[in-house]
Amino acid sequence: MTSPAATLEWLTTLLDQLAIPYMVVGSFASSAHGVPRTTHDIDVVVDPTMTQLVAFLAAVDPERFYVDVDVARDALLRRSMFNIIDMTSGWKLDLVIRKATPHGVAELGRRTIGTVAGVRAPLATAEDVIIAKLLWARDSGSERQLADVAGIVVAKGLSLDRPYLERWISELGLDTLWHRAQAATG
Repeated sequence: MTSPAATLEWLTTLLDQLAIPYMVVGSFASSAHGVPRTTHDIDVVVDPTMTQLVAFLAAVDPERFYVDVDVARDALLRRSMFNIIDMTSGWKLDLVIRKATPHGVAELGRRTIGTVAGVRAPLATAEDVIIAKLLWARDSGSERQLADVAGIVVAKGLSLDRPYLERWISELGLDTLWHRAQAATG
């Protein structure tokens, strides 16, 4: 598998051209904020209208990328996710439709510009990556997500916006997992 830079560059360029709000999340975001680790996909939250999604799908080169158009449209309607596979590099893009929740709106509004795999792109904040990883840990039972959280806590330390974190962790019922992840920081 080759570097994800070309795949991510293609995606960010197209999303920018179509004015679709987005941010890199998942393991690429947690690696940017904490301890790098390997992954096989690039997770990106997107917030397109149906018109923007149709234009996006029409711009995807079927010679280079695989995407199921029906799954993508259904993902927008259900506010779930769909993927695109770059057949030249082997990288998979998981495009997650922004959640229709207060936190989903807040996290997209807080995104910052960062460098991911050598590409400048909107990136979820460290705090929002922590919250997302805690949600994934709750829903999947994955200890890897908690390790990612611990890595961000160690790397960011006192620069984390603790009031923001505590608010959403409390509202989303993630207190127990948050305490476990903090305990893992040593």
